[in-house]
Amino acid sequence: MTSPLPLGPSSPAIHLPLLEHFRTVRRTSETLVADLSDADATVQSMEDASPAKWHLAHTTWFFEEFVLGQRMPHYTPFSEPFRYLFNSYYEAVGARHPRPRRGLLTRPTLDEVLAYRETVDEAMETVLESPHTEAELGVIVLGLHHEQQHQELLLTDILHLFAQNPLRPAYALRPVPVAVTDTPHPPEWITFDGGIVEVGSAIDAPFSFDCEGPRHAALLQPYALSSHPVSNRQWCEFIDDDGYQTAANWLSDGWAWVNREGIEAPLYWESRDGTWWHMTLHGLQPLDLDAPVTHVSFYEADAFARWCGKRLPTEFEWEAASAGLALDGNFADSGRLAPMADRQPNVGVLRQMFGDVWEWTASPFLPYPGFQPSPGAIGEYNGKFMCGQMVLRGGSCVTPAGHIRPTYRNFFYPHQRWQFTGLRLADDR
Repeated sequence: MTSPLPLGPSSPAIHLPLLEHFRTVRRTSETLVADLSDADATVQSMEDASPAKWHLAHTTWFFEEFVLGQRMPHYTPFSEPFRYLFNSYYEAVGARHPRPRRGLLTRPTLDEVLAYRETVDEAMETVLESPHTEAELGVIVLGLHHEQQHQELLLTDILHLFAQNPLRPAYALRPVPVAVTDTPHPPEWITFDGGIVEVGSAIDAPFSFDCEGPRHAALLQPYALSSHPVSNRQWCEFIDDDGYQTAANWLSDGWAWVNREGIEAPLYWESRDGTWWHMTLHGLQPLDLDAPVTHVSFYEADAFARWCGKRLPTEFEWEAASAGLALDGNFADSGRLAPMADRQPNVGVLRQMFGDVWEWTASPFLPYPGFQPSPGAIGEYNGKFMCGQMVLRGGSCVTPAGHIRPTYRNFFYPHQRWQFTGLRLADDR
């Protein structure tokens, strides 16, 4: 694993910033559940999702297991059964509660989980206020980025849960919309020369997950990317042209999935009196036709690209194109919690590369040349999932700001779409 924070064994200058960062990340998770009831935080809407209460406990278990348990030989766990209940997939740690049955954990209560967090945080602050090794720093920083991943999952899982409720409850109030008088500019094609490019995380990067490296060379043919992600308006045209009913648009597995599941539109879309609405974290809302389409699977993204006579970019095309772009975007911290239309002039540049929606690529999630997982349980973080999944890039409207970077590789199975997943078209030049 790339060392997340390459500092020496006693670097007091980072102690206070790291402590404040730890407090900020931990508070953010608790803020996300501040308005949830115990019932809201307990129910599991499907096997791919987890209860909010479980996310809060699991991210705490990570620090207890991999920091406190390793740093303090005589550390007494908050609750020995929690080691079983809140392990996610770490075989090296031991047995765990089955993932599909996390929603049956009516106990511990939400209050007990919050007490668990408070106790572990107190012990962690003691660790953070004392000297520690580079290896310990690496695990702590990894734990903070791990928690930010779960903050995003917590929001997408709550959206899926609330979408199953006929009342269509809102998780948060919708921000007051800004009055707009102009319409978005149509997408443009931005061209790139290709050639040999360096991709992946550098060894001296401030932080990266193990799957982002090693950095290596990739050969790209000349290509072009759309200046904007595909919009809801464009997706409506696909639907109106029988895009979901035309076999020629689809990969074989995708066509089987569409027919088996009866898929006719993106997840959370509902047609009411001839108008599309969709379920959001602000409840059921009219579809913003100019916002990026979201909650589409890889199968759908690939079918749309074929319908257009285009394709999805490879992850290396996407990364090379994003080089040098500011990491600005519509992230969770904006409070919008939904993809937004971009109404800035195009001026021949890529827009919305970061935030709004995770963008499907044509690349399978595979190890880079020279990749080696770390020894021990931490090595199970990403490497063992490098089979059958596809890479997404760029972050979304519920990704914490500061968590994303051009080399970040998200990954999901081709049929999954409860995340804020969209697409950007690519073409050969």
